[in-house]
Amino acid sequence: MSLHRHHIATKVAAIGLLAGMLSSAITAPVTAADSSQITIQSFAFSPQDITVPIGTTVTWTNRDQEIHQVVSATKTFRSAALDTGDAFSYAFTAAGTFQYTCTLHPHMTGTVHVVAKP
Repeated sequence: MSLHRHHIATKVAAIGLLAGMLSSAITAPVTAADSSQITIQSFAFSPQDITVPIGTTVTWTNRDQEIHQVVSATKTFRSAALDTGDAFSYAFTAAGTFQYTCTLHPHMTGTVHVVAKP
């Protein structure tokens, strides 16, 4: 095989290997233990109630045009004022039920249920 053909064959093989790796990465599941996402939109938390294992980091992201805040009922966690596109994360290290609200819009409520890992 000529050097030119060998070079092309090597590039094609590398591209095939990379495509296979990307395909595996795209289809690999993200476990709840890694992170969970809550969207703030239309003056609501979505999902409003979630259950996650201990060790999960939950991230709230504001998609509204209004400022919101995430504050637990027990003051275990408290975000700064979240403008559009801002996010707040909290790592749950203990089991329990954590109710929270937007202190700027008290009708906005949610709950994070943290359970022991199986």
